[in-house]
Amino acid sequence: MKLLYITNGINGAGGLERVLSVKASLLADSYGYEVTILGLNKGNDNPFYDFSSKINLVSIRVEGNFLQYIHQYRKGILKTIRDIQPDIIAVCDDGLKGFLVPQFIKTKAQIIYERHVSKCIEKRNGAGWGRKMIVKAKWFLMELLAKKFAKFVVLTDGNRNEWSTLKNVVVISNPLSFHLESAAPLTDRTVICVGKISYQKGQDLLLKSWQIVHRKHPNWSLELYGKEQQDFFDVRSYSDFNVHFYLPEKHIREKYLKSAINVMSSRFEGFGMVLIEAMACGVPCVSFDCPSGPADIIRDGEDGFLVEPQNTEALAEKVMMLIEDEKLRQKMGEAAKKNVKRFEAKHVVKQWDQLFKGLIT
Repeated sequence: MKLLYITNGINGAGGLERVLSVKASLLADSYGYEVTILGLNKGNDNPFYDFSSKINLVSIRVEGNFLQYIHQYRKGILKTIRDIQPDIIAVCDDGLKGFLVPQFIKTKAQIIYERHVSKCIEKRNGAGWGRKMIVKAKWFLMELLAKKFAKFVVLTDGNRNEWSTLKNVVVISNPLSFHLESAAPLTDRTVICVGKISYQKGQDLLLKSWQIVHRKHPNWSLELYGKEQQDFFDVRSYSDFNVHFYLPEKHIREKYLKSAINVMSSRFEGFGMVLIEAMACGVPCVSFDCPSGPADIIRDGEDGFLVEPQNTEALAEKVMMLIEDEKLRQKMGEAAKKNVKRFEAKHVVKQWDQLFKGLIT
C-alpha cells in the first residue's frame, strides 16, 4: 500500500514530528507500506528525529501572498500524487490550509486528516471581542471542511468532543517513541519538564509553583528542555531558584532516566507525549488536568497526579508530596511503567494499519 503524509516539515523537535518518525517508520519497516512524506520549503531537510531509510522524503516550494501560496501548495501536492499514486493520503497540518486539501485535490486515494492539537490552541487570556469572533468563524469553517475527509483522526476522547458535529471521527492515541526495560532510580533530586517554552506549555505557571517548592526544598533542581518562544518570558531571571534551561534534546530518554519527577504545566494539549515518555522510564508525573490528554494518560493517585488547571499552589503541593515521600515515588513510578504499555507503538500502529486497510477494501 502506498501512503502519502502531507506535512509542513519534519525538521522540528515537536510532538507531531516525534510521532510521525515512530509510526511512519514502523509502517515502512514492519508493515510493508511505501511511505512518502511531503514537506514545505525544505522542511524535510535534516529531520530532528530518526526516520526509516525506506521512507521517501519530498519537498515543495510555496511562497508569496495567500493566493500564490495556495496555488503552489495545490500544484505541488498534485504533482506528488501523480508521481507516487498513493492509496491513502494523510494530512498532518493543524493550519487551515490542510483542511482545503479535499477541496482542490481530485484523486482516487482516500484522504484522512490527523489532528494533533486541541481547539484551545486559539485561546488566549484577555482576547478581545474581535479576536473571539475570528476564532469562532475559523472553527466553523474547519468543522464544515472536515466533513469532506474519509476519516478525521484525533488523539483523545476529549478531542473528539471538540468536533461534536462530525460523524467521521476516529480516536487513535499517540504511540510511545521508545520502550525501555530499565527504569529511573528516582533518587536524583531533579524535576524535569519537556516542551517548547510557550504560553501553551505554561512554564510561566510552573515557575510560580517552583518558587513555592524551592523555598522548602532548595536542594532540588528543575530542568526545562525546549525551544524558547520569543518574548514569552525571561528564562534567565529564574536562575536563583535552581532552575536550568536546555535546548530540545533528541535523546530525551536519558534525561528522564536521571529525573525523579516529571511535571507538565500546559494550559492545553493535543495529547501529552511527554507524559507517556516519562512514564515509560518509570517516572511519576504531575500535570494540570488540562484539555485534552492528561486525564486519558495519568491515573490520578496511582501513577501520578492530576491537579486543577492553572492552580499553581496545587501543582507545587503534589510535587512536594513526591519529593518528600520516596516510597510513594517508587510506587507510582512502577505503576507508571506498567500502565503506559497500552501506548506502545506496536499497539497504536496496528490501529493505523487496520484503519488504512479498512478504507481501501
